[in-house]
Formats: sequence, C-alpha cells, structure tokens
Amino acid sequence: MRTSADPSPGRAGRISLAATRIHPLTLILLLALALALRLPLAFWPNTIHPDEIFQYLEPAWRTLGHDGIVTWEWRYGIRGWFLPTLMAGPVALGDWMAPDGSGAFVVPRLAAALASLSIVISAWLFGARVSRLHAIVAAFVAAIWFEIVMFAPHTLSESLATALIVPAALLLTDRPSRMRLLAGGALLAFAFVCRFQYAPATAVLVVGVCWRDWRNLIPTIAGGIIALLLAAVIDLAHGAVPFGWLVANIEQNLLHDRAAEFGVSPMITYLSSFWITWSVAIVLLIAAIWRGWRHAPLLLAMALTDILFHSLIAHKEYRFIFLSVVLLMILAALGSSDWVQSLRARRAWRPWALPAAAGGWALLSVALAGASEPMRDHWMRGIGAARLAAALRGDPQLCGLALYNVPFHLLPGRERLTGPAPLYAVQPADPLAKQRMPAAVRSASPAFNRILVRADSVAELPPDYSRRDCDAVGNATACIYARAGTCDATPAAVPFAMNDVLGRLNY
Repeated sequence: MRTSADPSPGRAGRISLAATRIHPLTLILLLALALALRLPLAFWPNTIHPDEIFQYLEPAWRTLGHDGIVTWEWRYGIRGWFLPTLMAGPVALGDWMAPDGSGAFVVPRLAAALASLSIVISAWLFGARVSRLHAIVAAFVAAIWFEIVMFAPHTLSESLATALIVPAALLLTDRPSRMRLLAGGALLAFAFVCRFQYAPATAVLVVGVCWRDWRNLIPTIAGGIIALLLAAVIDLAHGAVPFGWLVANIEQNLLHDRAAEFGVSPMITYLSSFWITWSVAIVLLIAAIWRGWRHAPLLLAMALTDILFHSLIAHKEYRFIFLSVVLLMILAALGSSDWVQSLRARRAWRPWALPAAAGGWALLSVALAGASEPMRDHWMRGIGAARLAAALRGDPQLCGLALYNVPFHLLPGRERLTGPAPLYAVQPADPLAKQRMPAAVRSASPAFNRILVRADSVAELPPDYSRRDCDAVGNATACIYARAGTCDATPAAVPFAMNDVLGRLNY
C-alpha cells in the first residue's frame, strides 16, 4: 500500500523535502499560474449548482443577522453549520468591501480559490516522492487542468472537501509521524463534515495507511475526534443538535428518497460522464493513469471507491465525484512524467520533452474545457440571472420584488436580488396561487414595484407594469417589469413572502 514505487522506505520523504528546497521558485511560479487562472473566475458570476449559494452562502448571510432564503434542506435540518460558519467571515468581509451584494458573493469565492491551491501543493509533493520532474508535471497539471480550475472558486462541499482530503492523503502516506497522522486525521474529519459522502474513499485511505501498523490509527482517530468536537461546538452555537444534520440527511435521502426527486440515473452514468467530458482523450488519460498508479496506489483505490459508492446512489451529478477527478488527474500527471523521463533519456529529446508535455497538457485542457455541452453549460450557467440581479440590486427605486413563475434556485440569492427590500414569489405550484396567479399578483401588487417574470407569462401581469431588461434564466427568458410609485405592504401580499411560499411548496 505504499504510495511510491521507490523500494527505499525512507527515500520518498527525503526526495520530497529536497525537491522543495532545490526548486522553491518553480513551485512558487506554478502556484502563481494556478492563481492567475483561478482568481478571475471568482469574479465570473456563473453558478455550477444552486447549492453553492443556497446551502452555504445564504445561510452564512443569515448567521450575520440578515434575512435570507431558507430551503427545504435547512427547514428539515439536513445541513450542518460548519461550512456556513466558515464562510461567514469572507461573506462579512465582502459585504464590508462592496455592500451591494457582489462582495458577499465574490470574497468567499476568492477564499475557495485560495483553498484549492492545497491540491497544487499536494500534487507537487506527491510527484516529488518520485523525482523533481514528477513534482513539476504533477503540480502543473493540478494548476491548469480545466475541471480543477473550473470548480476551484465555487463554494461547493465537493471542492472544499477535496481541498482537505488531498493534503490529508499526503500527510498520512509520506512517512507518517504522530503529528502528521494527527493533522491528517483532523483534515479528514473536517472533510467528512463538509461532505460525508466522501467517507468511503477516506476510509480506504485510513485502512491503507494503518493496515500494516495499526498503531497509526490512534493519532489519526485522535485528530479526527478533535476536529469533530469543533464541528459539534459550531452546531451547538447555532442551537442545533451536534450531527443531528447527519441523521436527518440520511433519513430524508435514504429513507424518503428526497434526492431522487431531483433525478435518477443508471449506474454507468459516471463512466459515460467521463466519456462526454474527456472525449477521445480518455484513451490517453487512462493510459497515463495506468502508468502512474504504481506511484500512488492508494489514490487510485480512493478514486475507484468514490466512483463506485456514488454509482450506487440513484441521484447522480458529475460534481459529486470531483474528488475522484482530482485524484485521477494527479495519477495521470505522474504517469505522463514517466513518459517524459523516458524521452529525456534520449539526447535529442532532452531539452524538449518537458516543454512538449506541458504544452500538450495545456492544449488538451483548453480544448476539453469547452468541447462538451455540459462543460459549456457550466461556464455560462447563471450568467443571465446574475445580470438581471445586478440590474435589480442597482435600481434605487426598487422597494419590493416579486418572482412570477421564475424558480428562485436559478437566481443568485436574496441579497444580490433585492438587498433589504422585501422578496415575494407567485408560483404555479403554490396552493394559494394555483389557478389564480394573475389575480394573486394583482391583489398583492401594492407591496412591490418590480416583477421578475418569465417571458411567456407577461400577459398575466397588471397593466401598469412596463418592461425593463430581459435575459436568459435557466432554459427560459425572464424579464424585469416595473411600475412607478412606492410600495405598501398589504395583507394580500403577506402569504406570498418568499420563505412562506417555499414552506408551502416543501422546497
């Protein structure tokens, strides 16, 4: 279960330290490259999935004493307070720097992008166990590979947990000392709190590290317990039963199949996702992974376990196996380094082998970043909604907003929509509005002077509203309609407050 093919048990750790000392500038340059690719994306207002806003940023906003949209997951208590509490600081800092809603969105993304650098550093050190060449190639791939870059600034549990698990794997497998085992166990426990679905993969890691010497398990568990106690204290501080969210999550998704309501896919979905995302390059990548796995067999075992576990769950999304994608790309980078090393053995290729490999990885990453429809959708998802939200948030006359037949989860959160102004919703599935949506919006209209409406529902609006901006929201077009005058909350509008509507919809 060693993570290096080097037959010398002590040499891997010495190579790792030596490579870091000899080439600190190279690592710094690779980290600068990674930042140059990631930081601009923090300002690009796409959303890979609504969870990054409504499960983490919106609750973080509420912890600061503001109103926010409460989803069914939080009403049922299936989310823990660790991640929202972690993000509350960046959200507060962003709101102080840019109190128009954008700062509270961008600064947490900048923090997530910085956290993703742990993957680049860990890839360098995994490669350094073999050679300096392997360190450079592994870190370069982790810095520029399009999937790792794309997920880096998004405040999703998958990307944040992966940023903890990869360095934990490094600590636990690199000549583990008591302190490394303690720190690795703590990182794995924090990752568990972020995304407990990665537990099978991390269990494989722990077993692989401890199976020859079970004494390693004691400091690993001790580090995990310390981290879990901190997470429990955070839950208690928010008035929640420690880890009650875990029990509730299993109950809702395993016993009541709530996750299945969002779609069910066959077991081979993730395999087909790899084919769609990587296209014909999958042949080359598999060959590189096959060549590289011997340098870090535990990483391959973790990746395959993670894919298998998520394949058994009915509801599947590509982001769920982000940990596997990162681990497989590190292995592929290590395998390609072996090829580069073979080329460098030939005198004619020695000066060109590494630049050619780096250029090949970069070209492949750029080509695949927009080659498939899912990838193009990831880059552009939520852009139209962000534009409309910016127009609404920057409207000094707005005193109330109603969403008319527009799903809230396609929008970028309450603060970026309306700020302190009231937010209402008139939705076709709402029992109070069903079959009488035009009458409902007319009776509640005094409470708001802006409506965000689907373009195909415009004819149902009151006649005193005129069109402003339109843009794509999801698979439809939504438009801002405005009326002159101020807002006056009426009893007719009260039942259509956003969180009351979501409570009735159980959504």
